[in-house]
Amino acid sequence: MKALSAFIAGALFSVGLAVSGMTLPENVVGFLDFFGDWRPALAFVMGGAVGVYAALYPLVIRRGAPLFAPAFDVPAPAPVDARLLAGAAAFGAGWGLAGFCPGPALTALGSGAVEAAIFTGAMTAGICLHRLSSGSAVSGSCG
Repeated sequence: MKALSAFIAGALFSVGLAVSGMTLPENVVGFLDFFGDWRPALAFVMGGAVGVYAALYPLVIRRGAPLFAPAFDVPAPAPVDARLLAGAAAFGAGWGLAGFCPGPALTALGSGAVEAAIFTGAMTAGICLHRLSSGSAVSGSCG
């Protein structure tokens, strides 16, 4: 049941990304183009997501445990350090240049978008390089 609920949540997320147009890089890049052909759609998508999260998180966390797990896995607060800032900068640069972040890129793969395939390949290579360089590669993954 846990795998089925994860699949349904992922499918719903993918449909939302596709319906909102967030799988199209030109919409994301257009959102970042404040002085040109600015496209505000991403602001509404993010606003809706943040609004739903802000409203429902306190109610959900009050349950004590999720439906299909013994406890919530809420990470402990961590300090902002150079590694976090570098990762955020790399993510932002990649997002701005390519117009994709991981979720929309994987969703766009389903449409056969070549740009999504290139982005996903580069993202996978980056993940593997990180795992190999930090010694955290799991047996069978990333070579």
